[in-house]
Amino acid sequence: MTWTVAAERFDSPDASALRRDYYDEVASRYWNRPATAEEVADGLDGDGADLLVPPTGQFVVGRYGSKAASCAGLVLTEEAGAGTAELTRVYVRPAFRGTGGGGLLLAAVEEAARAYGVRLLRLDTRDDLVEARGLYTKHGYREVPAFHRRNPYAEHWFAKEL
Repeated sequence: MTWTVAAERFDSPDASALRRDYYDEVASRYWNRPATAEEVADGLDGDGADLLVPPTGQFVVGRYGSKAASCAGLVLTEEAGAGTAELTRVYVRPAFRGTGGGGLLLAAVEEAARAYGVRLLRLDTRDDLVEARGLYTKHGYREVPAFHRRNPYAEHWFAKEL
């Protein structure tokens, strides 16, 4: 089996299922119990995914063989400033972790960011998302001081110069 990563609309059936799984996992970890369907729906409601399309961003889906297995998003925000964008919704389904898909996701988003003229890609994450923090560090992201306080769940901030 091999990985492929390609741009896809955030609301395609596969992308929607991946986004739902992402919110289910991050909410379940945060609450230290399975997230309810209502909590997942609340997380998806008004989450800003509409920015994950040109010209404000992009969403990518990774497939392992033919199975939708991962996703990530790029958001270009005015708040971030010229030449800066944010990496978001990075997720690899548990069954596919450790197979190289996470690095390919990051590479695809970084390539899209460069095409937009982005020179600095940044993100925020939480303490309990250990695998994500390891992935970012492995692929050249460095921990930086907080660059915003709008996300009440953010505990770590990372950036990478492209």
